[in-house]
Amino acid sequence: MNDIWNPWHGCHKYSEGCKHCYMYFLDSKREKNGSEIYKVKNNFNLPLKKTRSGEYKIPSGATIRVCMTSDFFLEEADEWREEVWNMIKLRKDVNFWLQTKRANRVKDNLPEDWGDGLENVFMVFTAENQKRADERLPILLDLPFKHKGIMCAPMIGEITLDSYLKTGQFEVVLVDGENYDGNRPLFYDWVKKLYDECIKYNVEFRFIGTGNVFIKDGKTYHIPKAYQNVMALKSKLQNPLVYTDVKIQPKCKNCKRRFSCNGCRWCGKCRSS
Repeated sequence: MNDIWNPWHGCHKYSEGCKHCYMYFLDSKREKNGSEIYKVKNNFNLPLKKTRSGEYKIPSGATIRVCMTSDFFLEEADEWREEVWNMIKLRKDVNFWLQTKRANRVKDNLPEDWGDGLENVFMVFTAENQKRADERLPILLDLPFKHKGIMCAPMIGEITLDSYLKTGQFEVVLVDGENYDGNRPLFYDWVKKLYDECIKYNVEFRFIGTGNVFIKDGKTYHIPKAYQNVMALKSKLQNPLVYTDVKIQPKCKNCKRRFSCNGCRWCGKCRSS
């Protein structure tokens, strides 16, 4: 996934997983209130923006994660959502990854001409514990989407997805721990259980982050944010297994801000070093 599109920003905490919401944390660092919801005017039409040469800024074949600082089915966004659906329909060459905790609002907020869904829309329901999985996933099973997934993040309790995965409707399961100012632990055994269930039903599994506190074999590890994805990859709990030799890289020698230089905007020195 190589792009994020936030047509609106802000959210209301909705369930247990929202307690230490990363968006609230990052907004507080900018002296902003994460509960203030507004339309992001300068980037609202991102999928339709073009370069001076007339090409789309979001290239064909890209996957865009939508509303990563909000919820796509947030009630306050009802007046803006139709425009977003229209842009999604226009950019049939781009894949749109939608996530929500508000399972009960999805059906009534699909376009009138939705039919059995759009090929370029991937619908993911978030389930942070077993209670929310059993509350939300049966709803997703009955909804007309061509592509469906499950996001267990932040995973704050043991979950089994066996009864849902065996339906054959879900293409991917993703797991992440709690980060930023949250410290509820993620247990290796929880992740391994979901991994095994995905192997059983041949479902893609992505362990994308350990969270701040990771417990394995009775030992507690406190893992900095910059290392959490690397350590998840090193566990090899991925299906299919893509990364087999993951190395932890040191911080950038010049800007000291990043653990690996990606040509960020902070100093510009890294590219020439």
